[in-house]
Amino acid sequence: MNQHQSTPHPDASSLLTEPLTVPGSASESPLDLDNSKSTSQALDRDAAAEILPVLLPDLRPDCQQESLILNPILNAIADPLSVKDQQGRWCFLNQAYCGLMGYSQSELLGQSETVILSASEAEPFLQADRQVLATGQTYEQEVGFTDADGYQRVVLRKTSLMRSADGELLLLSTLQDITQRQEAERTLHRQSERNRLLAAIAQCLLQSFSPEQLLQTTVNAVRSFLQVDRVLFYSFDAETKGIVAESLGEDVPTLTNLPRKKACFIPEDITYYRPGRFQAIADVGAASLPTLHLNQLHHHRIQAYLVLPIFEGETLHGLICAHHCQSIRPWQDWEVETLNEVVAQIGNAVKQAKLIQQVHQLNAVLECQVTQRTQQLQTALEFEATLKRITDRVRDSLDQKQIMLTAVKEITEALGVKGSNTALYDLEQGTSTIYYEYNRSLPSYQGRVAQMEAFPEVYRQLLEGQYFQFCSKEPNPVRGQVTMLACPILDDRGVLGDLWLIKDKESGFNELEIRLVQQVANQCAIAIRQARLYQAAQTQVEELERLNRLKDDFLSTVSHELRTPVTSMRVALQLLGVTLNQEFDLNAELQKPKPEQTRLARYYLILQEECEREISLINDLLDLQRLDVGNHPIYPEAVVLPQWLPDLVNGFGERAKSRQQSLTLVLSEDLPMLKTDLASLERILAELLNNACKYTPPGEQICLEVISLPEVDMGQLSFRLTNTGTEIPAAEIPRIFDKFYRVPSADPWKQGGTGLGLALVQKLVMYLSGEIVVESQDQRTTFTVNLPTQLGPHPMSVLGH
Repeated sequence: MNQHQSTPHPDASSLLTEPLTVPGSASESPLDLDNSKSTSQALDRDAAAEILPVLLPDLRPDCQQESLILNPILNAIADPLSVKDQQGRWCFLNQAYCGLMGYSQSELLGQSETVILSASEAEPFLQADRQVLATGQTYEQEVGFTDADGYQRVVLRKTSLMRSADGELLLLSTLQDITQRQEAERTLHRQSERNRLLAAIAQCLLQSFSPEQLLQTTVNAVRSFLQVDRVLFYSFDAETKGIVAESLGEDVPTLTNLPRKKACFIPEDITYYRPGRFQAIADVGAASLPTLHLNQLHHHRIQAYLVLPIFEGETLHGLICAHHCQSIRPWQDWEVETLNEVVAQIGNAVKQAKLIQQVHQLNAVLECQVTQRTQQLQTALEFEATLKRITDRVRDSLDQKQIMLTAVKEITEALGVKGSNTALYDLEQGTSTIYYEYNRSLPSYQGRVAQMEAFPEVYRQLLEGQYFQFCSKEPNPVRGQVTMLACPILDDRGVLGDLWLIKDKESGFNELEIRLVQQVANQCAIAIRQARLYQAAQTQVEELERLNRLKDDFLSTVSHELRTPVTSMRVALQLLGVTLNQEFDLNAELQKPKPEQTRLARYYLILQEECEREISLINDLLDLQRLDVGNHPIYPEAVVLPQWLPDLVNGFGERAKSRQQSLTLVLSEDLPMLKTDLASLERILAELLNNACKYTPPGEQICLEVISLPEVDMGQLSFRLTNTGTEIPAAEIPRIFDKFYRVPSADPWKQGGTGLGLALVQKLVMYLSGEIVVESQDQRTTFTVNLPTQLGPHPMSVLGH
């Protein structure tokens, strides 16, 4: 309630000699008592204080005549106005005053506030009246009361002392209804407090994602908002059960260290709050509460409290508790509504903060896992590089000693152990011998032989293909007390040996290291088996080379030994033919068809063909031998294919025609000059044409095509000989260039052969720095010979046999 005093009012008697005007009006014209309507717009509270002393005669409140004259004047004043005598009874009231109080003039005249108001509401009015009478000074006050309709009003009351015309002291009171203004001010204040509270919470949400910091900020802001002694948050979370945040006023004891049942909570409370209900107790002493709960509240001197639940999703997370200890405290609806908004935000914020904390924790765990994984990957990459070096050594070398030494060195350095060694087993003798080792700080054990039966617990596991690691109970006199890993070296055929690694006793071998050792052991097994296979293969190769040399020597010897008698047989056969021709006209007999020939002519022809066949066989063997040993003569010369090649092909024309075969030659335009060994080229094409005529059935075609391949480095010519009506089985193609090999059942003319022609062709093509390939499908066979257009002075030598 606001109160203040002003200076005494001037003596009203002085106004009696002045014309009756309205102070402060534009014209200050005399008051027209008959025109009260217009006057009501001009008069206010201050004007009424000036006018009333003049108007009021020396009348008592029961003077009806004067009241009838005065009422229109008072009613013309817009603000509520009343006049009291010294006993506090109303003498005059205007209609505005009666309307504000909710009573008629007849009900109020001659009465006082004690009649229409409660004692507590009337006392401020009476006290002001007494002070004005005692001091003579104007008194202003804010005072509240309940009108006749039960509506709470707040007015600004101004009470002044005045005298009537006859000098009687009267109390002039004017009222200004400020109920709506104060309601608006209260609403603005509440809104301001609400916004301040929500802003504090929002600021905390922006600055921190910690649930603990968020709850502490919340209880601080709520205590400031409610102006109470204590606000705390009680958590039901399993990890942080109990009071986790508390805000205290001055000299207010904390409750954080108290057990749950002594912190003003009982199980019924929890059940009560789960549906989302709150509890607001304005007066603990007057509330109907369980005895135990009431005793706890009294023990902590709590006279009023407010409890609201905070939910994290659908789960009751905890309670916001406001305690007032100094006095009872009504809890306003707007306060509860505001706090409901706060707890809703806090519930969501706590849930979000927990999620963010979980995300941070997961990120921290993930970063730790990533770091560990990165380290593992780095180690794995280093191990992989070690394994690759060993694998490369196994691939690039067949030297068992070099490979095994590389393996033990790489594995020792990669794992940082004190040393490693490998031993090979002799299962027949039951021994294990250390052949290879690499030590950093250990004495050498190379060459040591261990009897397996002396260490059955060790070699039994190794022979079963199992690895193991251990730390010796007693220190070794040489190595000391160390950790050892033993891994068998085995393949699909069995255990070949073992790989041992030695490191300090403080640490063992982890899974990644053991896997690397196993992989190295596998590579060692491959190296050992590969070296043994290579050794066996080398022995076989040496034996085959020895046999091949014997064969070549035999063929060379036989060829040379047979060439002289066969040549003599040819000369003798020619002389025999001359003699038979003179005596029996042999030439005429040979011109006849075979069925009409004499036996003498047929026998002579057989002898001649077989002699030529043997001579050809011997010549082919000798040529192959020269090619194999690399002393076949080469004489490069320029060859104009369009001029030279038709004559060679025409030499087979008569033969093809007699067998009803079509033989054609196709030469591309602008063929380059070919520089090669003409004798070798002629032998190659003649052998291919001979085979084509031999294996092509009647009615089929034989075509030799020559094209240029300028896109190939240095340029090449391609000779493609194709014959139709015959096909080489795919399984036979890889063998057709072998010596003495003939494709079964592929000779329709039953001419036979030595099986050396294609072998000789392949050797000659290679000698001319060319290549030959065969394609055969769909009853069509093509031999393609690609030769460089310029043969160098030093042709490629033939490799191997």
